[in-house]
Amino acid sequence: MILATTTVEDVDRFLEVFGTKGAEKRALHGSKGSAVFRDPTEENRVWALFEWDEQGWAAFVSDPDVPPILKEAGHLSKPSPATFLGQYKS
Repeated sequence: MILATTTVEDVDRFLEVFGTKGAEKRALHGSKGSAVFRDPTEENRVWALFEWDEQGWAAFVSDPDVPPILKEAGHLSKPSPATFLGQYKS
């Protein structure tokens, strides 16, 4: 799993592109799915939880076709992955 955050100009516009062009490109790099959350304290910050491995993420963020998709989605910052610290049963 990968948890990433970014800020966007407009959440609705972001979701439209994230769910179409972004999803197609992520699938090409092995993403199996995602869930998107709005930050409770910053209206234009979103968090995405991806069913994806580190290698696929690295290939996606280095793909030269990705920056125009991010621009179309209205990203104000590059998506930043959170550091994984551990996993627990409950």
